[in-house]
Amino acid sequence: MGYFSTTKTIGILGGGQLGKMLLNTTRQWDINTHVLDPNNLAPARIGSNAFVQGDLMDYQTVIDFGEKVDILTIEIENVNAKALAYLEKKGVQVYPQAAVIEIIQNKCRQKEFYKKNSIPTAPFQLFGSKETLKDAIVRGLISFPFVWKSESMGYDGYGVKIIRSNQDLETINGGGCMAEDLVNIEKEIGVIVCRSVRGETVNYPSVEMEFHPTSNQVEYVLSPARISKTIEKKAQEIARQVSIAYRHVGLLAVELFLTKEGEIWVNEVAPRPHNSGHYSIEASYTSQFEQHIRALLNLPLGSTENKVSGVMVNLVGAQNHQGLVHYKNMEHVLGIEGVYPHIYGKKETRPFRKMGHITIVNKNLETARKIAEQVKETIEVISI
Repeated sequence: MGYFSTTKTIGILGGGQLGKMLLNTTRQWDINTHVLDPNNLAPARIGSNAFVQGDLMDYQTVIDFGEKVDILTIEIENVNAKALAYLEKKGVQVYPQAAVIEIIQNKCRQKEFYKKNSIPTAPFQLFGSKETLKDAIVRGLISFPFVWKSESMGYDGYGVKIIRSNQDLETINGGGCMAEDLVNIEKEIGVIVCRSVRGETVNYPSVEMEFHPTSNQVEYVLSPARISKTIEKKAQEIARQVSIAYRHVGLLAVELFLTKEGEIWVNEVAPRPHNSGHYSIEASYTSQFEQHIRALLNLPLGSTENKVSGVMVNLVGAQNHQGLVHYKNMEHVLGIEGVYPHIYGKKETRPFRKMGHITIVNKNLETARKIAEQVKETIEVISI
């Protein structure tokens, strides 16, 4: 029995904007979908067939939710992986698999995984605490500057900091971490790979990511990336190598550093829909969200080719604004051709909180990028 117009159910752990956008496909295809999220105002509460409020890290909560679905997936990595492993043993199809999530949840385990599988990544050292890191600096085993990364709970630029002095060390948390060589980066690019249950695999074209200088969040995503054919081929090969090593099911967003020397190193991955793939809703033949559902259901994977060039700009809360949200000048933005806003449904804004995104499509990538900047300068996400 298939999933279209039946009682068979997909469960999603996490009800944020990624879950909400996954629901666009499940609603279009009339697939019964349940969502679990700790926030009773989560964006994905509307559009699901059933919404459950609960802690994603609580073992029993995840089991109770998972036992009521046939396929269980995620829109955020911070979930109880041990509960997922238990559900797998009980016959629930969990994608991405619990073992994959367990590796990716921990940045230090991720880096060791790349080293073990001969996947190119920036040189690094692991430390059990801030104190052991400080001791290594005193002993001359590591020197400034370097990139500090917390082993867990890092997201959207949080848990990552360039350390240039002892003073910077006082601003980081005290848990397990890594010190990574500061890479001489030309560009940050990304490749989304999708793998189905049967092992069919497709790659999206590389995208180029531009970051906000203060928040370290992605500000613009350009598709296709402005790179040579040689670099594109190399990026695609490395992303495929990462996918083969993980043997995941569903999406795998592979974030890459392109160095000034022309090398490509894996930064980190996310086993779910990703901010770098939002452009695909309007610009690709198959959106990343539809592709993920196709993979979970073991359906033929769709075309990843672009219909048109696309630039995605994130809408984040303005600095010094916190409270009920207002999207100032939205009417001006909607008057521009090729502009597609997505508002996530979060009722309250705060500085740098992701509140939505806007995709600009155009036959010419540089034109789309100019319009994206115009959009960014026009719209303001403020409190009222």
